[in-house]
Amino acid sequence: MEAEDAKKLHRAKYWTKLDAGSNDVQCRLCPRNCVIRDSRRGFCGVRKNIGGILYSLVYGKAVSLHVDPIEKKPLYHFYPGTEILSFGTIGCNLACKFCQNWEISKAKPEEYPVEDVTPEQIVQAAIDRGCRSIAYTYTEPTIFFEYVLDTAKLARKRGIKNVLVTNGYMNEEPFNELYRYIDAANVDLKAFTQKFYADMASSRLQPVLDTLKRIVDQRKKGKINTWLEITNLIIPGLNDSFPQIEKMCGWINENLGDDVPLHFSKFFPMYMAVDRLPTPKETLVNAYKAAKRVGLKYVYIGNLWTEKEDDTYCQKCRKLLISRIGMRVEKNIIKNGRCPECGELIAGVWDDAGSSAAESAKQKEEETKEDKSKEPTSAEKCGKIDEADEGVIARCGIKKKHGYLYYIDKNGNIACTKMNRKGRKKKKI
Repeated sequence: MEAEDAKKLHRAKYWTKLDAGSNDVQCRLCPRNCVIRDSRRGFCGVRKNIGGILYSLVYGKAVSLHVDPIEKKPLYHFYPGTEILSFGTIGCNLACKFCQNWEISKAKPEEYPVEDVTPEQIVQAAIDRGCRSIAYTYTEPTIFFEYVLDTAKLARKRGIKNVLVTNGYMNEEPFNELYRYIDAANVDLKAFTQKFYADMASSRLQPVLDTLKRIVDQRKKGKINTWLEITNLIIPGLNDSFPQIEKMCGWINENLGDDVPLHFSKFFPMYMAVDRLPTPKETLVNAYKAAKRVGLKYVYIGNLWTEKEDDTYCQKCRKLLISRIGMRVEKNIIKNGRCPECGELIAGVWDDAGSSAAESAKQKEEETKEDKSKEPTSAEKCGKIDEADEGVIARCGIKKKHGYLYYIDKNGNIACTKMNRKGRKKKKI
């Protein structure tokens, strides 16, 4: 039975077979380096050894496909004000007791409703929705590495940017292959002690620090072009020690640079940490002030309404450059990457042209539409779409109660429908 199942699965990358006399394999994708026996899965729950070959159980299996403001990732210095198509899969290579998306990160692929969505369909959906970029998020993109890699390569060819929202728990060799296609990353630096990582995430701090340094070092050397931002979720009583916060900020300043944006995020009780209270505003504001004292230029507070700690200012003349309300940009006056008042260079990736890569890609798509009309339709390629039954490929939102529904219509085209609260198709958009 498993041999038959393997024919439907995608062969994983970064693993080695161990003893010649057994089917045991070792996964080398993340620092866990799991030794996986035949018919067993790795710690992440989505990489399975079948007959001495490691397979991904989540390739092409999206659990959510949603359009977000890029500020939600959060990314504040990477094409602010644009929209980003976000998706993820089941599974994770950490075991955070405070996980905000535990419904999908702790689920098993066979126990959670997923839909088949190819990398081609994801890129096309981004273009159709006018998104400048695609985010690999919700769970940890490391564990759906092959899915991310294939999608990112296609996106790069079509002029769409690639964004990782990641815990940074990835080995160097797969990092080197993937990050060539990654335009921006937000790395979740959960705390600055090994004890926190061990007790609260069953992992280690050092590999995350190594990933952060690797991003900056390889960007400086011109090997990759990945813009970096960092998020720190502050949990009362666990990682809210100000000496540790100052130590973390000092490490960022010394090892990564004073212009790497740092987001302090408010915690809400979740999963196995429901005994904790939400992060007080005072704690977040004090962390913000501590980071500024250490010398970090761009510090923000997330998941909380603030007067100014969510805005971007020129570090030379203090001119307000980007004002935000919630996760939306209200005003952005940065010109050619500089402050219009004093000419100071503002660290980030800015768009002064006004048109998005998605719009350019869509225009190119229209120009070649006639040639493509001769090719098999998406429905013909997948071979399972009945003309009388439109095939859903993904719903926006984990709980599928509202938002947009992407599906393949009877003509084999990707379409998008707005959903009402009961999950039914409301109208074409």
